[in-house]
Amino acid sequence: MSAPDRAGIPLVDLAAAHAEVAAEVRAGFDRVLASGAFVQGPEVAAFEREYAEFTGVRHCVGAANGTDALELALRALDLPPGGGVVLPANTFVATAEAVQRAGLRPVPVDVDPEHLLIDPDRAAAALPAAVALLPVHLFGQLAPMGPLLEVADGRPVVEDAAQSQGARQHGRTAYGRIAATSFYPGKNLGAYGDAGAVLTDDPELADAVRRIGDHGARGKYRHERFGFNSRMDALQAVVLRAKLRRLPAWNAARRAAADRYHALLRPLADAGVLTLPGTAPGNEHVRHLYPVRIAPGRGRDAVLAALHAAGIGAGVHYPVPVHLQPAFAHLGHRAGSFPVAERAARELLSLPLHPHLTEGQQTRVVEELRRALGAGPHP
Repeated sequence: MSAPDRAGIPLVDLAAAHAEVAAEVRAGFDRVLASGAFVQGPEVAAFEREYAEFTGVRHCVGAANGTDALELALRALDLPPGGGVVLPANTFVATAEAVQRAGLRPVPVDVDPEHLLIDPDRAAAALPAAVALLPVHLFGQLAPMGPLLEVADGRPVVEDAAQSQGARQHGRTAYGRIAATSFYPGKNLGAYGDAGAVLTDDPELADAVRRIGDHGARGKYRHERFGFNSRMDALQAVVLRAKLRRLPAWNAARRAAADRYHALLRPLADAGVLTLPGTAPGNEHVRHLYPVRIAPGRGRDAVLAALHAAGIGAGVHYPVPVHLQPAFAHLGHRAGSFPVAERAARELLSLPLHPHLTEGQQTRVVEELRRALGAGPHP
């Protein structure tokens, strides 16, 4: 086993990722600067083709960011204004923001207690008064799409795939009519700024997404429907193309790092001090995050502070569920509405995880975590 690393350990190491792609990115930037095609253009078109092939769908449409991508997907479906969209309470706020920005109403439901993915039974109970279902593929694995498609009963299913780039379920990456992803820098496939994409097998939906994200235009100065400006820029496409070629290997490295954490943390899990993240049946996880659950009474926030003091870049996803955010108070939910998501918000602690994490760094993370928990040195 490697010796522990005594330097600071970041939650995500973007500098290491850049070092691996720097030469390709520099050459690509030179191509864009020489061509002057800064927005959309051939680099974006090439990335759209390559990412569609990677995910196994027919169409990929670039967007300015992941939140826009979700809104574009929802708008393209022409859902009834004000209709409810069922989504998990345990998600980043952008999921609900996109719903509301599309003129629809977020309908949060609770998640399953083991994997913290949207609970199909809870979704089924909320769907009779809703027009669509929006599962979130959280932490690097897909929500249970078979049961969700069954309970959707023909309603459109829009997948939030911002944390599942390369993940599969029973060999497939996408199940619903349309999906959206984010290429925020910290994602498994991250840009050097904001970027996103919409994915679908439906050519009419892909065309609608492209037009809505380009001011509703079909041709110059011909605006057929109400839209807005959400186009991918060519410099981000250059970065994404370089990183996409490495994504399978990077995801494999993430899985290997997660396996090492599993082995190192198993004694703490067996002692009931924390709970390890699991993989749902049929899923191939890409380990976007490695969130452990700190046992009640162990003081998750105090543990987080101790790790930060020791130079460990741990984090919390997400300390306040969507339904308890002030921006969504109008939905009428209160503390206790979704107890599984609320308990997870109090217990989750994300440990450093990225493709360039070393065994020595992981040894130190676990060493400092044991110290913060009062568990003593590794046995």
